[in-house]
Amino acid sequence: MTHAPIDWLLEGDPFIAYRTRLDLLGQAEHDPAVQASRQAMLRDPRLKTLLAELADWPGVVIASHKSASQPFHKLTFVADLGMKASDSEIAPIIQRIMAHTSSEGPFSLPMNIPTAYGGSGDEQWAWALCDAPLIVYALIKFGIQDDPAVVAAIEHLVELVRDNGFPCAVSKTLGSWRGPGRKQDPCPFANLAMLKALSQTHVWRDSQAARTGAETLLSLWSDSSERHPYMFYMGTDFRKLKAPLVWYDLLHVLDVLSSLPWLAHDARLHDMLAVLTSKADAQGRFTNESIWTAWKDWEFGQKRAPSRWLTLLAWRIIRRLDKV
Repeated sequence: MTHAPIDWLLEGDPFIAYRTRLDLLGQAEHDPAVQASRQAMLRDPRLKTLLAELADWPGVVIASHKSASQPFHKLTFVADLGMKASDSEIAPIIQRIMAHTSSEGPFSLPMNIPTAYGGSGDEQWAWALCDAPLIVYALIKFGIQDDPAVVAAIEHLVELVRDNGFPCAVSKTLGSWRGPGRKQDPCPFANLAMLKALSQTHVWRDSQAARTGAETLLSLWSDSSERHPYMFYMGTDFRKLKAPLVWYDLLHVLDVLSSLPWLAHDARLHDMLAVLTSKADAQGRFTNESIWTAWKDWEFGQKRAPSRWLTLLAWRIIRRLDKV
């Protein structure tokens, strides 16, 4: 495959140039060019809008965890950009998150599960394994992985793993409610969310829980024509490239699994990688095949032309696995 289009990436929005310098060029955070890109990123009005929304954490209740407008998806995005707890805009958000720490450990959100889906129909503070790990992931990326509250949250979530991976699990405030699947099945997105968090800390990255979750996702890939627990498929829609990393799709799964060094030689992972690389154009650029309309104001919110952010995400995965 051709080389990463570095010059083209650096010509993009400051947030893309910033992550390109860090993730593909390996430049240090204190490098003047890196800092210049970061300062320009912080001036981006779209990022300012996101941070202003998150300052009102947790914001408006959204029923669907898949909604790209969910505050916790926006939280992981700004964490992926490289925002830190030391940034003036982030510290107040962290305080608001921790103000709703559940008695079990994970951080809660206001939820309203309709009665039609087995819920109470009332708003209540709760957490589920398809949101709690993502909040933990963001807090770790912000640089507070050693905070006792973060440690307690992840320790509780890890204990939920079973022999076949992480299930659809929720806080005790939601009672017996769970997603639309068999109780004994693993939840694919819960496994992805948990691995996303576990991959960011040396304490858990190589744990048995992480290995079990990874094996769950890889085996679902191998058996994708037969197994669809909780109605998560790995078919045509799953394989469409899409940014940012919000739900259960090829790019998101690859991004998480490729960050686990001990999976580097796994043939199933490289089979997934081959699907990704086959979508590059002659210049090594990638184009969104599906979009989240909630992100239409960002350069990756269109399918008309190659996306620099999508291309960066793809090449970050390729670089990780090309080292083997």
